[in-house]
Amino acid sequence: MSEFAATDDLFFTRAGLDRAKTEHIVEEALDGTDDGELFLEYRQSEGLSFDDGRLKSASFDTTQGFGLRAIADEATGYAHASELNENAIRRAGETVKAVRAGHSGVAAEGPQATNQSLYSDANPLNGTAFEEKVALLGEIDAYARALDPRVDQVMASLTGEWQAVQIIRAGGRRAADIRPLVRLNVSLMVRDGERQETGSHGVGGRSDYSTYIAPENWQAQVDEALRQALVNLESVPAPAGEFPVVLGPGWPGILLHEAIGHGLEGDFNRKKTSAFAGLLGERVAADGVTVIDDGTIGARRGSLTIDDEGTPSGTTTLIENGILRGYLHDRMNARLMGMAPTGNGRRESFAHAPLPRMTNTFMLAGERDPEEIIHSVKRGIYARNFGGGQVDITSGKFVFSASEAYLIENGKTTAPLKGVSLIGNGPDVLTKVDAIGNDFALDPGVGTCGKAGQGVPVGVGLPTILVNGITVGGTQT
Repeated sequence: MSEFAATDDLFFTRAGLDRAKTEHIVEEALDGTDDGELFLEYRQSEGLSFDDGRLKSASFDTTQGFGLRAIADEATGYAHASELNENAIRRAGETVKAVRAGHSGVAAEGPQATNQSLYSDANPLNGTAFEEKVALLGEIDAYARALDPRVDQVMASLTGEWQAVQIIRAGGRRAADIRPLVRLNVSLMVRDGERQETGSHGVGGRSDYSTYIAPENWQAQVDEALRQALVNLESVPAPAGEFPVVLGPGWPGILLHEAIGHGLEGDFNRKKTSAFAGLLGERVAADGVTVIDDGTIGARRGSLTIDDEGTPSGTTTLIENGILRGYLHDRMNARLMGMAPTGNGRRESFAHAPLPRMTNTFMLAGERDPEEIIHSVKRGIYARNFGGGQVDITSGKFVFSASEAYLIENGKTTAPLKGVSLIGNGPDVLTKVDAIGNDFALDPGVGTCGKAGQGVPVGVGLPTILVNGITVGGTQT
């Protein structure tokens, strides 16, 4: 069944909306505006959590609703409801009309349609029985405890969702998408005497559960979580000061996402609140640094066939060999900046207006051997995995905690470290990239990005890189 057939069935057959009347309401509401759309959404989601040898929680939820948006210049009128009926949409239309007071615009041309399909439209919640999911989490618990007697606690979770959306614009232009999303996560606590440490790992993407619940796959997640926990069990207090820092491949790209990626989103640059505002065509990073946002990678967590405004997802070069080439745009900020939308208008749900957001954001590989990069450092830090972090978009300043890190001494990784915080400035870090490895990797599919109170799934990626000088907040001076 095509996306249009499936979403027509959900919104016009089952919910009882009359398509012609709905399109007429949208036409009236957006008359005289510069842009806008009706966003229809239906979502099923589930989550199972296993902790301390038993099923701790299980949930299943179904939500549906709409969001109607009208844009005049840079003012936005937005109304939403969980009711899917003609009266509710008509009331929303009357509400958003207020934004066009004193304004006479011509609606921007809608996005071009696309025939690409980056993931299956099958509902992952229907493919595996509830009993099988519970049994899987129990197997994970038993397997982890059998691996090492120091395993003291096992926490495993399985989450999935199936989201169907249809976007209706003035003139009857429509776009539709069906998006599956699943994730498996394992966290372990190990204990040795009075000391206890944790490790975690997960995997996910836009598909059904089958790939991730295969024994070789879930066992790999447990093995990796245990490896991290045992490494941390041997960790020593981190030094403090400024050091060369080697970032490992894959998930450490979250630092790139937070410290640099947000600063390249169109709204911050239009408002000139980003450290990168007004710098298109100028050098902002070291030679060899090329940063891409690509929402077209098949079945990846951050990928989208179309964004939440109906624009086909794309591949956007943000930085090319150190030169700033572009920003990430939704339709409104692109129009106001005289640029083209990049397929990055995203929203958490029908209750939220879209914002320019990242999809899968990463730095391309270089030519250096990763081991050679570490060998080049006399004394520094190797950060292999990251925990949480935060960034100030205006200044670019960031703070990140490393969940797995090692001391580098005379070109070799030695003691594992605890309490490693990386403190720096995103634009400054880009200029200090001194070596780029040939081992590019994407994260395993677990990223969620927060912005303006909205969370959306994203991907990150990185090769091994050497940054010459990041402040490390540790416990030793």
